[in-house]
Amino acid sequence: MINIIWAVLILAGFIVGAINGNIQEVTDAAISNAETAVNIALGLIGIMTLWLGIMKVAEEAGIVQGLARLISPVTRKLFSDVPQDHPAMGAVIMNIAANILGLGNAATPLGLKAMQELQKLNNKKDTATDAMVMFLAINTSSVTLIPATTIGILSSAGGTNPTNIIGPTIVATTVSTAVAIIACKLLGKLPRYQIK
Repeated sequence: MINIIWAVLILAGFIVGAINGNIQEVTDAAISNAETAVNIALGLIGIMTLWLGIMKVAEEAGIVQGLARLISPVTRKLFSDVPQDHPAMGAVIMNIAANILGLGNAATPLGLKAMQELQKLNNKKDTATDAMVMFLAINTSSVTLIPATTIGILSSAGGTNPTNIIGPTIVATTVSTAVAIIACKLLGKLPRYQIK
């Protein structure tokens, strides 16, 4: 579906450019933005390598597990229908810990593993459980303390002080995560969203 959306947007841009007689500007913008995208991607390689390395060191040193233990009382309340000793809970906690550190790329495999494990607990395989919905909502709201990827993009794009994004990110992700959790809890109580 996303490929269709992108194709429609690109086609619409060319059609509007042709109608307005600005097809050369559309072509120039496409080429210059492609160059910008490559420069940003190359700049991200170093940043992502650094942060993924730090994440690996933190994992080996037990810092990630410590963070996971720190947030486990919260996850017990949020995912009350998931047994604490089940592998799903471990993957959920590790995913959230990686997201808190702003390592979305490192969190993705953990998120996929968490969903696979949560599906094993699901009695109705074609319907998401409350735990699955809550996990997806928390991931979508993306609670983040250190936005490593965003800092990397700002840095590679020539930002003068890319770490200025940390404060607003903490506020924005805290609010979005709180709204996501409240929405899940409230909507989950409605009869329409109960698994029958």
